[in-house]
Amino acid sequence: MGTEAAMDGGETLEISMLDSVAQISAAEWDACADQPGDRPENPFITHRFLDALERSGSVGPGTGWQPRHLVARMAGEVIAVMPMYAKGHSQGEYIFDFDWAHAYEQAGGRYYPKLQSAAPFTPVTGRRFLTRAGHETIGRGALLQGVIQVATNSEVSSFHATFCTAEEREWGESVGLLGRVTRQFHWENRDYADFDAFLADLSSRKRKAIRKERKKAREFGGRIVALTGDGIEPEHWDAFWAFYQDTGARKWGTPYLTRQFFDIAHETMRDDMLLVLAERDGRWVAGALNFIGAETLYGRYWGCVEDHPCLHFELCYYQAIDFAIGNGIDRVEAGAQGEHKLARGYLPTVTHSLHWFRDEGFSRAVENYLKQEAEHIGEEIQIMMDYAPFRKGESENG
Repeated sequence: MGTEAAMDGGETLEISMLDSVAQISAAEWDACADQPGDRPENPFITHRFLDALERSGSVGPGTGWQPRHLVARMAGEVIAVMPMYAKGHSQGEYIFDFDWAHAYEQAGGRYYPKLQSAAPFTPVTGRRFLTRAGHETIGRGALLQGVIQVATNSEVSSFHATFCTAEEREWGESVGLLGRVTRQFHWENRDYADFDAFLADLSSRKRKAIRKERKKAREFGGRIVALTGDGIEPEHWDAFWAFYQDTGARKWGTPYLTRQFFDIAHETMRDDMLLVLAERDGRWVAGALNFIGAETLYGRYWGCVEDHPCLHFELCYYQAIDFAIGNGIDRVEAGAQGEHKLARGYLPTVTHSLHWFRDEGFSRAVENYLKQEAEHIGEEIQIMMDYAPFRKGESENG
């Protein structure tokens, strides 16, 4: 795909589609993904993360995730990019549209393939319309134009930008896309000096419960280590792969990521990762993988080969909080679902997505559904906040 349009001032805007992120340089992509400083704003929209998915075969032929990335150039310069995929199913998205697919096909349509702008297998909020600074309006408009053209040419049913930012959702609704709200559980750092300072914010009962859980977890008979950067070695990935396979087999039937993904990520992204492992009798028995952003620690995967009381909570939630406090990180996003996170200081937080459907009648039906769903989500969050573990009068600040 390639289109050109004349802009005011005589400049030419070109929109093209890539079958692989390797077809654009990392510098051009990341200039739009806005990766300032030593840490990426969001590691999951970096060129190196998307490239690791493709080179490892985690996405691509046979996976139901076929890269269809968009690039907008003005006067030959890349001003906007979008991570996008042609999807043959709705697996690995965490914004569920299975009911929509069923209804669409019951009405005689073909829901798949569809277009999906997302970080595959990653329920993490981040920008989906990636633009260079100063080109936000033109860049977003160009990417949306590209999406509609691809959808029209390919005769796909729909386009979905999942886990986009709240600001993108507002913009999308203003140009005719359908906005959707869902929820996750996030932990917020209130400039805590240490974990005990965080506990001091909780009610006495919840504070005692967490201390009891941490004590029980540490009685599993081994040691816990938190590794990042060069501290992560190939043997650690061998162990974590066993954990990931076990979790993937139970949750999804087949793990989404291939073994090679972790090898490539080790070479290109180990500074962006925190690997928390538990060792017992010389054997790694459990682990949790996090990715590190400039302001957020993202909890991603957990697994084990031995079951020990409370070890899951320790490795996934409390170690993440410890790391965030120790490294001045503002928040921890603990992934999709999990009401049990509430009692551990992770509060319900609204997440966002955008949707477009070729069929106008179906679009109106989904719009009505989304309005009702949003009301339900708002009520659900309010109820959950009433059960937040923070001392009365403080949970609203979380």
